Amino acid sequence: MRGKPPILLVHGGAGAWRTHRNKIEEVCKVLKDALTAGYELFRSASAIEAAVEAVKVLEDSGLLNAGTGSVVDVRGKVTMDAGVMDGYSGRAGAVAATSYPKNPVLLAKLIMERTDHILIVGRYADELAKLWGLKKHSGPTERVLKRYNELINKLCSGEIPIERFSRNFTIARQMFELECDTVGAVALDESGRLAAAVSTGGIMMKLPGRVGDSAIPGAGFYANRFASAVATGIGETIILSFLTLKAVKYVEGGLRADEAGRKAIDEHTKLFGRGTAGLIIVDEDGFFDGVYNTEGMPWGYLTKDLREASVLGLPSPSP
Repeated sequence: MRGKPPILLVHGGAGAWRTHRNKIEEVCKVLKDALTAGYELFRSASAIEAAVEAVKVLEDSGLLNAGTGSVVDVRGKVTMDAGVMDGYSGRAGAVAATSYPKNPVLLAKLIMERTDHILIVGRYADELAKLWGLKKHSGPTERVLKRYNELINKLCSGEIPIERFSRNFTIARQMFELECDTVGAVALDESGRLAAAVSTGGIMMKLPGRVGDSAIPGAGFYANRFASAVATGIGETIILSFLTLKAVKYVEGGLRADEAGRKAIDEHTKLFGRGTAGLIIVDEDGFFDGVYNTEGMPWGYLTKDLREASVLGLPSPSP
């Protein structure tokens, strides 16, 4: 696809969306809300501001696995990752295993803008969030805690073999239909600047301290003057393949964003199998796409030549 800048894309995570049919209408609405809110910033701000604002709306929804809606680790605690990158300046900021901020994407942006670093983790990231006056996270939602307690009860009763849970992520993901989605946005403004922003609560029942792809530039997010991409899926595979860097480099080598996205996902599928990843990507010429090898990946876009946001990548709400 191709659009006229400004262009904004968002996604709500690649995964087994057949298990979430009951919230498809809500997901469509929040994606459109994120696109509308982010797009409004193009009037007075750059691509990075638009992308971050869109992700902030997704974090605040409580519906997706990021920000307020983040899933929990094996202790029942929320720890989150996020990252941003400005393709114009080449600067990036990221945060990992943080618990304090309501909006980790805002903390990642501040790390990019106010420090000489790229990635800050754990309680030290939490201290920065407090120092800079960011809103505090309210803790896991009732929906997330209910799912966590169900899994714990099954483990304790022997219904789910503990050794299979702890030693084989792929089997665990299939057995529990674990939520491992992420939210993200990519943007192209009228001046040609590109940006990426991403946020996640990680994977349900992860080990404390686990860091996924959303905090790693080139894995979960990447932007330069040629293209911008963010990824979603099983973070360990995305880190190993450096999925977004690969996709952006394909654009730099002469492919359109839609072609580059498909090539990167096809190669990822050959390495790690289906059900592992998705991405959204936009290039400097206005070509864009959402590509995934999972059952679904809700994603949407808004361009200057559209009257309203469009959402794709979701199964039908009927059973």
